[in-house]
Order: sequence, then C-alpha cells, then structure tokens
Amino acid sequence: MLYATLKVLLTSVLVVAVSEAGKRNSLLAAILASLPLVSVLAMVWLYVDTRDVEKVASLASGIFWLVLPSLVLFVTLPLLLRGGVEFFASLALSIALTVAAYFAMVYVLRLAGIHI
Repeated sequence: MLYATLKVLLTSVLVVAVSEAGKRNSLLAAILASLPLVSVLAMVWLYVDTRDVEKVASLASGIFWLVLPSLVLFVTLPLLLRGGVEFFASLALSIALTVAAYFAMVYVLRLAGIHI
C-alpha cells in the first residue's frame, strides 16, 4: 500500500508542478509537460513491479507509436482557441479528434503487422 501511495504521490507532483509552472512561465511548463517524465515513471514502475524487460520494451514501443496521434491535440487545440471557439468546446473537439487519430494509428499499425 505504501508503494502504491508513493507512486501516486510522485506522479501527482509532476502534474501539479506543470500546472503551477504554467501560471508563471508557459515555456517552463511546456518543457516540463513535453518531457516524457510520466512515460519514464511508468516504465520504472513497470520494471520494478515485474522485472520484465520485454514488457518495458513493449511499453516503450507502444508509447513511441502513440505519441504521433497524440500530437493532434496539440495542433487542433490552439487552432480552435485562436479561432474563437470556447475553451471546453475546443478541448472536447480536440480530444475527440485525438481519440479518432489513436484508433486510426492502431488500425494502420495492425495493417503493417505491428501490434502494440
């Protein structure tokens, strides 16, 4: 239980750090958010929990392929916001487009024989 609590606290601190940094300096917040800290933590937690390097390698490969469709959010959200669309509508539409991009990527990867 203590171990799970430690994982939650450390991961939560990263999210809070990004949001707090964003209040003061958007560049610093963007740098922190763009670092693959959550991915690295997930790989560390997975390895510590399982000692299975194949699972870690599989996770890392999956993250690589799925970073590409996640970029849809970071392109569409600022375009919609700057186009005058209300924040929550912009966010919802950007998330929906990102989800569609994830499904499309998984479909294309399966066609290519890559299973994540």
